[in-house]
Parts: sequence; structure tokens; C-alpha cells
Amino acid sequence: MKSRRGNLEIFSLSFLDIVSCGFGAVILLVLISKPLEGTTSSDIDTARQMLQQVISAENSVSQSSRELEKKQQELASLKQISSLIVTSGATAKKQLGAKTSELEKLDGDLEGLSQVESSLKRASIRPSSSTKRDAEVGGIPVDSDYIIFIVDTSGSMINIWPRVSRELINVLKIHPRVKGFQIMNDNGTHLISSYAGKWIPDTPQRRRAVMGMFKSWNSASNSSPVEGIEMALKRYAKPGISLSIYVFGDDYSGASYGPIVDTIGNLNSNRITGKRLAKIHAIGFMSQYTTNRFSILMRELTKRNGGTFLALHP
Repeated sequence: MKSRRGNLEIFSLSFLDIVSCGFGAVILLVLISKPLEGTTSSDIDTARQMLQQVISAENSVSQSSRELEKKQQELASLKQISSLIVTSGATAKKQLGAKTSELEKLDGDLEGLSQVESSLKRASIRPSSSTKRDAEVGGIPVDSDYIIFIVDTSGSMINIWPRVSRELINVLKIHPRVKGFQIMNDNGTHLISSYAGKWIPDTPQRRRAVMGMFKSWNSASNSSPVEGIEMALKRYAKPGISLSIYVFGDDYSGASYGPIVDTIGNLNSNRITGKRLAKIHAIGFMSQYTTNRFSILMRELTKRNGGTFLALHP
């Protein structure tokens, strides 16, 4: 019996699928073994080197960033230190200026004190118990329990006020301790109005406070100490207390001398015993711009009232 064979088709669909898969596998193997067509081993080495350079550059940039941040922090600290140094320098400069001014002031006080001491030595200072007087300048006793300063506050005196302040302090220092003191201008205006008619207590603290006020005192006056002296005698001179009055000035604007001297002499006399109530001294600040009117009045006034006139020249 003869068998039948069907027709064999070589290029069937299944065969083509198998061939296509086989070609695909070959192509895949080629692609895996050679990623890029024409790429050589030298190109790969070059790429690796470039990659290493990029990584190294990134590391360098990162390290530079950290160093830059550190430098910025150090710079901020240096700026802060510099600011502190500048502030400290300004403070030190200010303190140095204050100390320099204080030293200059002390030098001025010392110079003024030396001038007053020299003048007082020439005036032959003696205790108040001594009855002998120098006919020319006389002696200045410094043992009074109470002292009053009458200071000309006119424009010419204000122009030399630091010098006037130094001399007043120097005269006050000559009296180490008193029971009370008072300061008025030549018109009778008190430096401290709350103490008008009363004595300012004498303590180191009070002296410093009063002198601080005196240095900045500015009160108009007429360059005539007569009113101030008369008020001092009427309000403060009493029997039984030792009182010294110091008149500071550079000129006298009054019209006469004799009547003024007589009036003050009467006010300065105890009506019962006739004894003097206060010693009147005067310090004149003489210069080429002042007249001799203050000197004329004060020489006669101090002579009749147990005091001394000292003329201080620049």
C-alpha cells in the first residue's frame, strides 16, 4: 500500500519566527560585546580618566567650599574682634582725654595755689591773736570759723572764670575746716538760693558740690562789690563769731569811695562794743584791661576792716 506525503513548506510562519529570533539573539550578542560601533579600548580609558578628573574636581570643589566657609567664619570673627578693638580704642581715647583734662586742671590748681601761697607769704600771714600789722599790706589770719566769698560775675570776670574758680578753691583750701561758708556775687545774689540767710555746712562732699556749681555759675552783675558786702554784713555778721569776707573782683563801677568806706565801716561795727564784726579781705585780678578803681577802693576798705588786699597779675 503506497503512503501519501503531504507537501512540505520550508518558509512557513513558524520557521520565519525561529529565524528572526536567532538573528535577534546574534544582534543582541554583538551589541553586548560592542556597545558602540567604532569604540576602542583607548577611548574607554580616556573616558575613565575624564570621569576620574570630574570626580576629583567635584571633591576639590567640595573641599574648597568647606575651606571657603571656614575662612568666612574666621573673617566674621576677625571683623567682630576689629569692632571690639575700635570700640575699646575710642573708649581708651576718651578716658585719656578726660585724664589729660583732669591733669591740666590739677596743674592749674597747683599753679594757682602756688600763686596764692606766694602772695600770702609776701603778705606775712600771722595768727589772728597777733595785734601787729604790716602798714603796707598787713597780715591775713586764717582761723575764722565762718567765711564768705563775694565774687564779681560781670563779663570781664566771666572771661577768666576758670582762673577765678581756681583762686577761690585755693583760698578755701587755706581754711582746712570751718563751721560754715557762703558764696554770693557782687550784687548779693547767692550761688545757692536755698541757703540764702543760712550757712553752707563745710564737709568735703559739700565743698566739691558747691565748687562744681560755682564753675558753671553765670549771673549778671554791675562790677560793684558794695551791695554784696553790705548784704553779707547785715545777714551774717554777728557778735560772738569770727567771720572773714573775701571779695573777688577786677573793677569798681561806683562813683565814690569815701561814703562807701564809711557805710561799710559802720555796718561792720558792733553797736554796743564798737568791735569789728568781720575781717574784709580782697583779691584783685589785675590786667592791662582793668582800671585801678577796684584797687583804690579795696586797699582802703581792707585796711579799715582788718583785712588785706592782694593784687594778682596774669
